[in-house]
Amino acid sequence: MNQYVTGTVIRELREKNNMTQLQLAEKLGVSDKTVSKWETASVQNFMYVLYAGM
Repeated sequence: MNQYVTGTVIRELREKNNMTQLQLAEKLGVSDKTVSKWETASVQNFMYVLYAGM
């Protein structure tokens, strides 16, 4: 999976739903800085949060 495409997809979906990074972060139980990192290419953390939440 290309980390840049994934970050772009996260941002597009967030914006499509008219959410700020802070709003998405609150829904997922992470910080807005974490969402920012996901959107700018740090996908490994995103995958970890998804796995840990299962």
